[in-house]
Amino acid sequence: MPVPFESLLPFAIIAGMYVVTATGLNVTRYYSNDRKPGRYGLDLWENQMMERDRRLTGSKRGQSDSPIAPAGFATNSIWYLEKQRTH
Repeated sequence: MPVPFESLLPFAIIAGMYVVTATGLNVTRYYSNDRKPGRYGLDLWENQMMERDRRLTGSKRGQSDSPIAPAGFATNSIWYLEKQRTH
């Protein structure tokens, strides 16, 4: 007759690994977002503002209250290089 609790040890190991993995993923996301909660349901406008913030401050979540943009903002464009068309 099998002992009913001998399957609890493998189950606890598997459940523990799920908890460790989920916690590690949440911590990684938290620190990659500059210690702020993640954003969900972003539209085009919010993505453009995040790109602007990244160009201004170097971080997608950083914001600046300075009315004057840094000097490098004029030359680091969102438009990437395109191949020249030849006709």
